[in-house]
Amino acid sequence: MTSCALDFEKGQGKTGVMKRRLLTLLISFAAASAFAQSTTENQVLQFERDVCKAFQQADIPTLEKTLTDDFTLTLSNGNVSTRADEIVELRSGKVHYDIFENAGMKVRFYGDDVAVVIGQTRVKGTSEGKAFDRTVQFTDTLVKRDGRWQIAAGHVSRLEK
Repeated sequence: MTSCALDFEKGQGKTGVMKRRLLTLLISFAAASAFAQSTTENQVLQFERDVCKAFQQADIPTLEKTLTDDFTLTLSNGNVSTRADEIVELRSGKVHYDIFENAGMKVRFYGDDVAVVIGQTRVKGTSEGKAFDRTVQFTDTLVKRDGRWQIAAGHVSRLEK
């Protein structure tokens, strides 16, 4: 240590050194906390992308794992669709997605087991033989059960072109 640094520490006494150590500890904790949240946030964002892929590919087993048994989706027309409704539509081929992509997602956490994701989804495909191509604003409520994320509820609002 240089004599200047020694003089600085001597001038602060025990209280000054303790304050510096406490500040260093708090900064380290905040950095670790931010890293953990960004890791969890990245996991949630990847989960959302995986769910989009499952809808696009009509991957029923993945959707059965990622949507809670009591999942509901409030559609832009006010109707409510359940997990069973979504799976039946995909399984029957009534709905087919060529594009199902989320963009502009933001995540908010409520404890360790609840997350709310907002963003926009572009969907393009066919429904009962009729083509559609639209973008919606969405809100998904996720819960963490048995160490994995699931969507409990969703809401979409159509965006004007």
